[in-house]
Amino acid sequence: MMTFEGLGIDARLIQATDELGFVNPTPIQEQAIPVLLSGTTDFVGLAQTGTGKTAAFGLPLLQLVEVESKHPQALIVCPTRELCMQIVKEIELFKKHIKGLHVVAVYGGASITMQIRDLRRGVQIVVATPGRLIDLIERKAIDLEQIKYVVLDEADEMLNMGFRDDIEFILKNTPKRESTWLFSATMPPEVRQVSKRYMKSPVEITVGKANTGNKNIDHQYYVCSSQHRYETLKRIIDFNPGMYGIIFTRTKLDAQGIAEKLTREGYDIDALHGDLSQGQRDAVMGQFRDKTLQLLIATDVAARGIDVKEITHVINFELPDDVEVYTHRSGRTGRAGSQGISMSIVHSREIFKLRQIEKMVQQPFHKLDIPSGKDVCRKQFFYFMDKLLQTDVSHGDYETYMPMLAEKFADVSKEEVLKRVVATEFDRFLKYYENAADLNARTETRVRERTYDRGDRGDQRGDRSDGRTRDTRGREFSGGDGNYARLFVNLGTKDGFYKASFLQFILDMSDLKKESLGRIDMKEMNSWIEIDKGVADKMVSAVDGKTFKGRRIRMNDANSRG
Repeated sequence: MMTFEGLGIDARLIQATDELGFVNPTPIQEQAIPVLLSGTTDFVGLAQTGTGKTAAFGLPLLQLVEVESKHPQALIVCPTRELCMQIVKEIELFKKHIKGLHVVAVYGGASITMQIRDLRRGVQIVVATPGRLIDLIERKAIDLEQIKYVVLDEADEMLNMGFRDDIEFILKNTPKRESTWLFSATMPPEVRQVSKRYMKSPVEITVGKANTGNKNIDHQYYVCSSQHRYETLKRIIDFNPGMYGIIFTRTKLDAQGIAEKLTREGYDIDALHGDLSQGQRDAVMGQFRDKTLQLLIATDVAARGIDVKEITHVINFELPDDVEVYTHRSGRTGRAGSQGISMSIVHSREIFKLRQIEKMVQQPFHKLDIPSGKDVCRKQFFYFMDKLLQTDVSHGDYETYMPMLAEKFADVSKEEVLKRVVATEFDRFLKYYENAADLNARTETRVRERTYDRGDRGDQRGDRSDGRTRDTRGREFSGGDGNYARLFVNLGTKDGFYKASFLQFILDMSDLKKESLGRIDMKEMNSWIEIDKGVADKMVSAVDGKTFKGRRIRMNDANSRG
C-alpha cells in the first residue's frame, strides 16, 4: 500500500503526517501529489468533499514554496470564510516542522486592517475568499505579481455563488503563475469553461465518477403530503435521538421559521442564513461544532464551506431546485471514511425529481415509512435505557446517599422505581405521540384517502340516497353513512395546524380517543372531521364556543351549516 513517503514528500512533512496519524494517502492524494510536486503542470481534480483534498494540494505547496522569500508565492481561493479558516488550520498542522513558513487567511467579516498587517509581516501562502482578495488587490495591499501557484478549491461552489467574474479577475492578476490547480466536486459547464480558458493542457484526475455521490452515504426518502412536512421532520428527528446533523431549506425564511418552531418545542437547534452578521454566524457555528446544538438548519448559500467531520445526518426539508446542489448537501455527511445518512422529505409529485437526482449521483435511494408514534416512543425508550445503563457513576460520592435512597424506596419495588424513572423522562413525550396520525402518503390508499391529501374545494352538492354526500367536484364523503357524522370547524392550516397537531388539539379538548375519528379534511380557513355518531355531540359541546388565539371556535354538523 502506498505511503506519503513513497509519493516523494519532504521528510519534514512526512514527520508531520506521521504525528497526525496519516500513513496511507487517500485516492485523490495518491493521484494528485506526484503531479503537483512538479510545480509546472496545470491540474483538475474531481473528488467529493471530505476525501482529503486539502492535503492533496497543501503538502505539495509547502514543499514547493521558498521559505527564504517573504512574499506571496501560492494563492488558495475558496468560497467561504469557514473553508478558508479550515484550510489554514490544516496547513498549519502540516508545516509544523518547517520554520519561517507563514500562511495567512484573508476573508470578509473580519478586520481588513489586521489582515493587511499580517500580509506585510511576510507570508508565502495566502488563503482567500474572492471578495476580500479583490478588495486587497484594489487597495494595493497585496502583490500577486510573484504568485507561482494558484489553487481554486471547491470551484463549482464558487461559480454557483456567482464568483465567476471574481475568479477571472484574480487569474488575470497572477500573470507569472507557473501552474493552476482546480479542485471541484462536480464538473458543470462553467467550471469546464474556466479550465479551458486559463489552463494549459491540464492533467485531469477523477476519484470515483464525476458528479456521483459518496458511497459511504445512505440515501433515504420519506413521502408525505406537503402540509405534513414539518410534522414529518419532527418525527424523523425524534426517531433518531443520537442525530447530529444539518437540515437544509430553500429559503432563509423557512430556515428561521422552522428553527424557531423546533426551539420552542425543546430541540437544540439554530439557523444559519444570509441575514446573520458574521459575529452571529461564528457564534452559531461555534455552538454547532461544540455540539451544544444537535442540529443546524441552513440554506444552501449559508452552508457553503461548512466543514464539520462528524455530521451523521443531512435532512433535505425540501429537495433543491438544482439537482447538483443535492450532491453538495449530502456531501456534508459520510466524510473521511465515516458512514452518513442523507434523508429527503418529498411529496409524491417530487418523485420524478428524486429519480433524476438518483440517476445523477448513481446511488440507490431507499424509501422508508415515516415512523408511527409508537415506533418513535419505542426508539426513544431504548435510547434512554441504553444511556441510563452507560451512565458513569464512578466519579460521584453516590455511596454516601445509598442508605437514604434505600430507606426512601424501602416500600417501593424495583419495577415501580423503573416505571417512575421512565414516567419522569417520557410522560410528556408519550402523551404527544399517544394519538399520533399516520403521516405516510401511500399511493395504494390514495383512492380511499384522497380527501386527506387533495382536500375539499367547496360545500356538498346534496344528499345521495345511500346517505353519502359529494363535494362540488363530485367526490364522496362518508358523512352520514354507517356510524360516522361529519363536522365543520372554522380552524385550518392558516391557524398553524398540520393534520397531526390539529388531531391532537381536538382530541385534547374533547377527551376522546383517536379511534372515534375517521378522515380529516383541512383547508386554509376551515376543516371537516368525520367522527363516530355516538360521540359527535360530545365533541361539538367540548369545542364549539371555545377560543383559539383570541378567536371563537365554531363547530357544528357539516350538513346543517348555513
